[in-house]
This record gives sequence, structure tokens and C-alpha cells, in this order.
Amino acid sequence: MSREMCYRCFWPKALCWCPSIVPMETRTRFALLMHPKEFKEEKAGTGRLTHLCLANSEIHMGIGFDDHAAVQALIHDPRLFPVLLYPGASAINLSAPAPAPASVPALAPAVLAGRRLLVFLLDATWSCARKMLRLSPSLQRLPRIMFTPSAPSRFVIKQQPQAGCLSTLEATHELLLALERAGLDAYPRPEQLPGLFQRMQDYQIRCASDPTRGGYRRRAYSAVAARQPSRRRQFLKTPGRAPP
Repeated sequence: MSREMCYRCFWPKALCWCPSIVPMETRTRFALLMHPKEFKEEKAGTGRLTHLCLANSEIHMGIGFDDHAAVQALIHDPRLFPVLLYPGASAINLSAPAPAPASVPALAPAVLAGRRLLVFLLDATWSCARKMLRLSPSLQRLPRIMFTPSAPSRFVIKQQPQAGCLSTLEATHELLLALERAGLDAYPRPEQLPGLFQRMQDYQIRCASDPTRGGYRRRAYSAVAARQPSRRRQFLKTPGRAPP
């Protein structure tokens, strides 16, 4: 018999994360655009956990979003300033100082002109994220933002495709730190996202190392620093540089 599930965090009810999560209020609004594979298949996805931590966030599933009514309504809402979190040469690096002689960063409260910042995040593998962007010209036209990660990915149970790549949860944490430094938002609970990420992984590692379980791993996870870059299927992780 299948286990009873919590349909907020998508974990078994006996292991539900929801009671330990305090949704954070942010000035920034977040829209997680989740690939169907991530939405339906991924058991350790961090997108849902990120959503539960952010009171002003929402999830929209799809591959191409030009015909997605809710996403298009967000993009064209005059009260919002929509941007896409995605690396590239044209992306505004929130971690970089303002170029001289500019008196304000490229993205600052004055630039928003009273509008609320809306950040779109693509929650998928790198290959799926590129396809989502290719099929969504309306997302391609948005200003892009990025950041320089303060630390390598803490993902132990998954190997990142290359150095600098982060999970959706880690990327959101780094983004909130950068937004706070830029004066664009406040980050009231900076310990919650990385703490939840660590607890989720600790549980997965305990399960993998339990010889009484069917999924017993028999070999410990290798140290993150010792791993070689890989192009295997992984979550979309937002790095501080352009994707391959």
C-alpha cells in the first residue's frame, strides 16, 4: 500500500517538512517555472521546498510559457518589474559593484520606479531549462539577473554538472543575499533555506546508508570537492557564469 502523502511538500506525511517551515515575507515576488519532469518525477526537488519558504512565491508548470495565461499576466502586470534569473553576458550581476561613474547599481530601487520586483526562476535540468527558454520568447526578452555564488554547491546527494552550479534552493538563498546587499529586499530568515536543504540531505543520506532499506547505497557519497565535472542529468542550478 502506498504511503499517505503531503501534497504541499510532496513527502510522505510521516516525514512532512511543512510544520518546520516558516514562510518568509519578501518584497520580491518569485515565480518558479517548473518543468513537468521536475514537477512529477523528482523526489528530492528543491523547488517545492523553496516555494514553501517564500510567502510571495508561486509555481507554474510547463515547458513553453508564451501561451501560459498566468505567466503572461505576471509579465504584463504594470505593477511588477519582471526579470529572469539566468546567467549570461547580458545579465546584471547583483554581486558586482556598480560600474564607475554610475552612482547606483544597474538594478536599484530607483530603477523599479515603484514597481515590485518579480523574479522568474527556471526549475529544471540544464538541458530542459535551455529548451524552456528557447520555447518562450517572452522570457528571453526579460532583463536577466545573476549573482556570484559565495560558496560552492552544498549538494551531496546529487552531483552538479560543473563548478558554480547550484540547486534551486541554494540559488534562491544566494539571490536573496544579493538583493539585500543591493538594497532591493530584506532577508528575514537567512538560515532557513540552507538549514532545510541540509536536513533534507541528511535524511536522504541516512536512508541510503541503512542496510535494512531496499535502496541501501553500500558506498558513501564522495566529497563534493573531490568530484569531477559531470554533464549528467541534474536540477537546473543557477551559476555565476554562463551555462555550457
